Order: sequence, then structure tokens, then C-alpha cells
Amino acid sequence: MADGLRVAVTGATGNIGTSVVQALSRDSRVASITGIVRRYTSWHVPKLDIATIDIADPNSAPHLDRVFRDRDVVIHLAWLFQPTRDPVATWETNVLGGMRVFDSAANMGVPSLVCSSSVGAYSPGRDEEQVTESWPTHGWPGAAYTREKAYLERALDGFERDNPDTRVVRMRPAFVFKDTAAAEQRRLFAGPLLPGKLVRSQLLPMVPDIAGLRMQTVHASDVADAFRIATVGDAHGAYNIAADPVIDADTIADLLGARSVRLPAGPLRALLSAAWHTHVVPASPGLFDAVLRLPLMDTTRARVDLGWAPRYTAIEALEDFLHGLREGGGMSTPPLQPAGPVDRLREFSDSARDRA
Repeated sequence: MADGLRVAVTGATGNIGTSVVQALSRDSRVASITGIVRRYTSWHVPKLDIATIDIADPNSAPHLDRVFRDRDVVIHLAWLFQPTRDPVATWETNVLGGMRVFDSAANMGVPSLVCSSSVGAYSPGRDEEQVTESWPTHGWPGAAYTREKAYLERALDGFERDNPDTRVVRMRPAFVFKDTAAAEQRRLFAGPLLPGKLVRSQLLPMVPDIAGLRMQTVHASDVADAFRIATVGDAHGAYNIAADPVIDADTIADLLGARSVRLPAGPLRALLSAAWHTHVVPASPGLFDAVLRLPLMDTTRARVDLGWAPRYTAIEALEDFLHGLREGGGMSTPPLQPAGPVDRLREFSDSARDRA
């Protein structure tokens, strides 16, 4: 401990994970970082070692114990978004795998556990009212992502009750964007048909303006800074993480040089449902329903208690994502690998195999 913190990070090569690892690497109070990943990567930053462990594997517990032994902090970021058509697969990673991480941290006596939750864990909000961290975290039952985030909150409740000497932090970020995660997010939510290079000014004439469709965003580097502060300090409890302003259809239309057009949610949902059921897009209509019901978050506690302040506005975070989408942004890690022509063909092949 005197020589610096020894930190383990699950999901170290994803959107948030790469930014968290980079932020920790730059902090003199952190001595070493072990990144736990499902697929090996040669990506490297100072202080980082890689351990290849699939937390969905029921036999992964002893491997986690080995990595967590003598760790000062475990940061849990690992999450599987797809396949939405196989909720058992996502449950095995996100819930059962998450609980294996918690159990191992308890078994090894890790002093601090910092877990990535989400705005998606929250119960539906009330119009434009901003909710604090005390708002119920029961999620939305119609989407795997929100169900699993809410269930993991309950698992953390049990962990805190049974391990009162462990410092537990729950980060609840809004939609997290950065240039180098654009390729991954396109694959996860839009599929192979989205023409990223066409997502630019003057080429999209209109943006649908649907009641309830507004969101908070935050840049991945700002989320990483919140995790870094929580890791090296004595923070505990839950923190909402989002930047201003709230993003709505008018904001997106301005960014794209388009106009917003008021539309009812029903027809768009029906179109998305048809596209999902025919395997044209990977994002489920249940996720669309959940997004319409997300509350807006009050970030006062993070700004005051953590001393956290985003460097990027919500609009700048979205602009960075759009730039990455147009330019094929990515990184060398398996989750963030930019998509080339062969990768696009593979995505189509995967969709066809799903339909078979």
C-alpha cells in the first residue's frame, strides 16, 4: 500500500475500461493495474498487465481469486450487451459473472469495490424531474440491459450487508461516448447497415422528435476521471455521472444540420421491432421502451462530494462519437476494433446465421 494502490479492472478493454485504465495509469498513487478481459489483447499502457478470464465461466472463480489476492481495489466494468436475442447469455456474464466478481472480492478481502452501474438501473422517471441517487433502482422490466443492471444493484446490496468493512462505490453514468468507441457502439446497437460515413451534416434531412426521447451523455474520459477519483480516495455509495446539457431531438438536429420532426413513438417502435425480429438491427424494441422511460439524473453529489467536473459538455461528447462514426474510429482492443469490409461481411454473416 505504501508503494501505491494495486488495482484490478474487469472489462478493461471496452469503451469505459480503456479510458479508466489510461486514467489510472497516469495517477502516481496507482502502482499497478491488472486488466481482466475475455479476449486477449496486446494493447498496453504503463502499469498494465492483462489476465484473460471469462467471468461467465462457472470455473472462473479460482482465477479471479488469484488476481484479486492482495489487490487494494477491484473496479468492475465487464458487461455483455449482445446478443439481445439470447438473454441467458447476457445474464450469465452480467449477473452471474458480476456476482462471481463480488464473491471473489469478498473471499480475498479486497478493501474497496467500485462497480459500474448505469442510469439504466433506475426506475422510470417523472417528466423532466432530475433524480438523485436515492431514486429506486428497479430498472425497466422489458429490456435485458435494464433488468440486469437493476438485479446487480440488488446483488451489491447483499454484498454491502455481508461485507460491512468493504468500501463500495456505485457509479451510475449516462450514455457514454468517445471517438474510439464509435465502431463498437454501431455494431452493438445499429448493426451492419448503418452507413457511418453518411451520418454527417446535410445528408440526414430530419431527426424524429418523440415524446420522452431525450438523454444525458458524458464523455468516456470524464467517466474515467470519476472512477479514478473514487479509486484513489475514500468515496463510498452511489454517484450519478452526466454532463450538461440534456440532449434532445433539436440538439441532434443542430449537430447534423437537419430539422427535428415531431412523430408518435408507436410507428417508430413498430419499425424497430420489425427490424429486430428480422435481424436487421441488434437493438431490441424493449431497449427503445426503456430509453423512453429513463429519468434525468442530478449530478450534484458527484460534483460536490467527489469534486468531479466533466471537461467535455454533453454535446461535445456526442460530437466526438459522431466524428468516430464518420471516420471509423476505434482502438486495437477486441471490443473497440474498427470495422473494415471483412468485418462488415462477418456482421451480415452472423445475422444470417441467427436467422437460420
